[in-house]
Amino acid sequence: MAGAAPPVLDFSPFYGNDKQALAKLVEEVRQCCLHNGFFQIVGHRVPAELQQAVFTQVKKFFDLPLESKEKISRETNSWYRGYERVGSQIFEDGTAPDLKEGLYLGEDIPKDHPYFIHKKLNSGPNLWPEDLDDVEAFKSISMQYYWTVLELARDVLSVIAQTLGLDASFFNEFTKDAVATVRCLHYPPQPKDSDETISRGIGAHTDFGAITLLMQGDVDGLQVYDKTTNEWFDVEPVKGAYVVNLGNMFMRWSNDTYVSNLHRVINKSGKERYSVPFFLSGNPDYVIECLPNCRKESEDPKYPPITVQEAVGGNYNKTYGAADEFYRKNGMIKQAPVSTAQEITVE
Repeated sequence: MAGAAPPVLDFSPFYGNDKQALAKLVEEVRQCCLHNGFFQIVGHRVPAELQQAVFTQVKKFFDLPLESKEKISRETNSWYRGYERVGSQIFEDGTAPDLKEGLYLGEDIPKDHPYFIHKKLNSGPNLWPEDLDDVEAFKSISMQYYWTVLELARDVLSVIAQTLGLDASFFNEFTKDAVATVRCLHYPPQPKDSDETISRGIGAHTDFGAITLLMQGDVDGLQVYDKTTNEWFDVEPVKGAYVVNLGNMFMRWSNDTYVSNLHRVINKSGKERYSVPFFLSGNPDYVIECLPNCRKESEDPKYPPITVQEAVGGNYNKTYGAADEFYRKNGMIKQAPVSTAQEITVE
């Protein structure tokens, strides 16, 4: 497969009875997973009305004053829920802090739940923006979206299982009681003359977990690296589509057969960019070991068995620690409000 932007695939055969169309979809997904681990899907079952409702609520949240958003700061808890301001992370070495603000959401797990008690991966209660005019609508739409996209993630994994010659139900146990994260993101526009060598909406990185399903909105900025041509390709927004990519854990799981690939966001559109990625980590106690059909019988797996908790946990801390170190080296105070892209500079 030559260098190109991730293709847009029709996912509807997964829900139909046309075996030939399904086989074509499976082969298309297999080729993408082998090449760079990225593709887009349309023809899924997430209602367009729900997608639009999510973006409406996301924009309402980010339009709140900084003081209101920081009432639910991510830094008030240890399970990665709540708001984070622009410049909180650095994903790519040698760049300035990422020019985005975000809101972490997930399954709304109470503090008496075993996952919270035993500090399982990013598990705990959500922090809700009480300053919104209709916070109950925000809660309801967010949770409906979470459970709907979780089902889509299971469907995508069913297709991926078939790309490896496995039963369509192979990943069912992995997704039972799974941990996943919805991350609402807002990228203020970068100045058109900004230095792309240091300015990123989000720096070049690979994702941590199994798979990611990204709802892009209508403003571009996402770029995917193609190692075969050493180029970055724009992933143009397609209305209603999801950008799907594999994470590091799945690459390890497949014995490096499939690819977890570099991607980044550079928002030079001059517009506000909103996106909502859904990160599926899986059941935190599930053991990740080399998948069937991903190694020769005469060879040992490249990696020893590891739990989802061990594979994914701790990755987030690195990106936040890198940002803290940046502020320290540049004599900047992290606690100072950072509300626009222009306020972060390298001194």
